[in-house]
Amino acid sequence: MGPLPRTLELFYDVLSPYSWLGFEVLCRYQKLWNVQLRLRPALIAGIMKDSGNKPPAMLPRKGKYLRSDLRLQGEHFQVPIRFPKDFFSVILEKGSVSAMRFLTALSMQRPELLEKVSRELWMRVWSRDEDITEPQSILAAAERAGMSAEDARALLEKTATPQVKNQLRETTEAACRYGAFGLPITVAHVDGQTHMLFGSDRMELLAHLLGEKWMGPVPPALNA
Repeated sequence: MGPLPRTLELFYDVLSPYSWLGFEVLCRYQKLWNVQLRLRPALIAGIMKDSGNKPPAMLPRKGKYLRSDLRLQGEHFQVPIRFPKDFFSVILEKGSVSAMRFLTALSMQRPELLEKVSRELWMRVWSRDEDITEPQSILAAAERAGMSAEDARALLEKTATPQVKNQLRETTEAACRYGAFGLPITVAHVDGQTHMLFGSDRMELLAHLLGEKWMGPVPPALNA
């Protein structure tokens, strides 16, 4: 019997494209690295406010770089990222509260579907330039990920409950306590120590902490 899995917590928001990159890499590597991956839906707006940070696109030069960087990163990570046409409306006006409450409810009641539904929400906003704020949009993502329409509607009703709202708040506050100033963050619990890594470009360092081999964003085992 091999060693017990080390635990990785991935705090993410589907409004964050870099969260998508980190999410896909960790999903690809979790078995190869023998890690227990815990997906933690959080609210990036709350983290930015708590830390005093601002979205990178608020600065024109960073915004210009962001477009180029995400295109190249998407190719490198083999994740189909495409910039939304009305980027500022998506990021600054519409936000992701409804989507992240739905994912929070999912993590509480149907955690086995959290990976697939999260991916579908990212596909909507960051690949197909579709809405993730309206109820029908969230239901469409859930059903595409394999949920029945009845189950998806029942779960959507729970997003208005204090239990779900409080859980999303608590998860966001947990990310802040770890030192988050944006998303994604990966929190690695290894050999009695805790390490917080920010961004999707710290995976080689994460491999080092785990004593594992980094084989690029798409490990050869997945291409076999």
